[in-house]
Amino acid sequence: MIPRELQETLVRWAGQYPAITLIGPRQSGKTTLAKSAFPDKRYVNLEDAQERVFAESDPRGFLSRFPDGAIIDEIQNAPGLLSQVQTEIDAGRGDGRFILTGSNQASLRAGISQTLAGRTAIGQLYPFTLSELEGFFPTRDVNSLLNSGFYPRIWDKALDPAEALAFYAATYIERDLRSVQAIQDIGRFQKFMMLCAGRVGQLLNMASLAADAGVSPNTVKDWISKLEEGFIVFLLQPWHENIGKRLVKAPKLYFWDVGLASWFLGNRSPVHVAAHPLRGSLFENLVIADTLKRERHRSGQRGFYFFRDNHGLEVDLMISDGPSIDLVEIKSGETAHPDLWRRLPFVRKAIDRPGNDIVVYGGDGAWETRGVHVCGWKERLTD
Repeated sequence: MIPRELQETLVRWAGQYPAITLIGPRQSGKTTLAKSAFPDKRYVNLEDAQERVFAESDPRGFLSRFPDGAIIDEIQNAPGLLSQVQTEIDAGRGDGRFILTGSNQASLRAGISQTLAGRTAIGQLYPFTLSELEGFFPTRDVNSLLNSGFYPRIWDKALDPAEALAFYAATYIERDLRSVQAIQDIGRFQKFMMLCAGRVGQLLNMASLAADAGVSPNTVKDWISKLEEGFIVFLLQPWHENIGKRLVKAPKLYFWDVGLASWFLGNRSPVHVAAHPLRGSLFENLVIADTLKRERHRSGQRGFYFFRDNHGLEVDLMISDGPSIDLVEIKSGETAHPDLWRRLPFVRKAIDRPGNDIVVYGGDGAWETRGVHVCGWKERLTD
């Protein structure tokens, strides 16, 4: 098993909270991590129909099999079990008893807020970060990473990315979303996913996306929400502090796994990626998603935004840490030249906050010039 950045935090939480809830997309490695972090815990999977029926029909009897607690996988499949978990926790017997995992953010958070508030730590596990892969697999060029993405199974089993991502889209995305939202026209929904991939790194315009997908804006809003809940996409919000109406208010759309976005764009090999007109957007997605994944895996509390005003002044990523804000400009080209960071001083002046000015580019090497930290993508994402 490739060590995960979140494991040390999970073990620490087990000495502080009666339960730990681990959420994240399907196939992100939650089960493997839970078993690795807590090898002595018994394990039960609520994807198993028999176990699920038992948990829902007789939660007390179900948990009586695990007096010392257990790893309970896909807990959202038996929401009624959470009340009995609460009862067991309130009866005492120490911290770290129950390790709960789930793949649906909304339903799981709703159940936790009603039953386990103050009783559980919540960790978020995503597909691998580049720093987690570093040292365990040969260093790959960026086009290969944009093609394969970071789902653990693709790496652990050396799967063909195009085939594995096709199976992922069919068996997880379509199945899970159809179980939550009555999506009858799979062909239309697949088109919607391709349109989302084509808008990576762009301001999200619900009306335009709805028109292109042939559905209503309310349907688009609902589908985007479901994709967020399933950890498929995320919305990066604009920074708006103290500047008012001159800044855009729409968020930007990104995929948690860049390989999945690339697959929906029709890329089936690194050669396809290299020639794709949206390669720069995919590279931006890679850097931003990896940055956010590392923060979540380390249980960090920094804020992430982008900057754009109505006059076209923009920066791709802002990292807020108290009064300090780092500005990060992201460019996929392999050569770094001053044009890449010419906007940073103007954004810094506009926000009037201290912080680092950073450029991440598609080549190798790192240096500092005139107060700007210039970093190759590998150096930035594996430091």
